[in-house]
Amino acid sequence: MIKGLHHNAYRCRDSEETRRFYEDFLGLPLVHTLKIEETMTGRKTGGPGVLHTFFQLDDGSCLAFFEAPDMPFDFKEQHDFDLHIALEVEPETLDKMLAKGKADGREVRGVSDHRFIRSIYFRDPNGYVIELAAKVAGKESAMDPKKSHARDILDEWQSKKPKAVRAA
Repeated sequence: MIKGLHHNAYRCRDSEETRRFYEDFLGLPLVHTLKIEETMTGRKTGGPGVLHTFFQLDDGSCLAFFEAPDMPFDFKEQHDFDLHIALEVEPETLDKMLAKGKADGREVRGVSDHRFIRSIYFRDPNGYVIELAAKVAGKESAMDPKKSHARDILDEWQSKKPKAVRAA
């Protein structure tokens, strides 16, 4: 049914500033750009239109961004738990990107050892937290539901969560 992720789309303040981060810093090629003046459902975008850009990952999926100059974009700073974009890298890439980020004077957090992945974190020019995550060899079972007991842990969490915060 669902074959994979085609793209996730986010707002951005400036398409070129965003391109510099995703293409020049992270190495994700800009593969498609679409200027939208009217949506497929006939809504006018106003002003100069909207620019939709796509940056491709090795698996063919993309991170995409919308720049809409006539629509205010005030990024609401959020906790990493609220929103972050995690991208898988090879272990040696994680170390290289940590050094590259520090050399560029970027704020870099990590390396965080989550036992099944090791991660570092940056903020992109729009304020989004970007996690680069490298799998830890020998810990593949963490993502195997038959071995990780993911459903059992969720069920236990739900049963012990205070009633005031349970979903309706």
